[in-house]
Amino acid sequence: MKKQKGVSLSGLMFWGVIVAMIALVVIKVAPSAIEYWKIRKGVMNVAQQAKGDSTVPELRKAYARQAEIDHTSDIKPEDLEISKEGNQIVISFAYDKRIPLFGPVSLLIEYKASSAGQ
Repeated sequence: MKKQKGVSLSGLMFWGVIVAMIALVVIKVAPSAIEYWKIRKGVMNVAQQAKGDSTVPELRKAYARQAEIDHTSDIKPEDLEISKEGNQIVISFAYDKRIPLFGPVSLLIEYKASSAGQ
């Protein structure tokens, strides 16, 4: 008589729940991560195109145009920290994103980036 191979019903249910929980987290986090990368790309573009004599309002306006093109809303132009290090303009931002998963459980992601060291 051959030994049976396979997965039992309880094992299948256990792994199904694990896969479903991982899929839930990925589905909920992916839009937030994509928006972060869009914001980061926009900040980098504005910093690269900035001239040495650009003013803070000009840079904020340039970022606002970039955010409108990319349809990003987590960071407003007034949330950007703009400074000058040497003759390089540095734009940085930081924000928290709370993502509700189920019931009282939520995930907090702390996003931050800077155009320094590009």
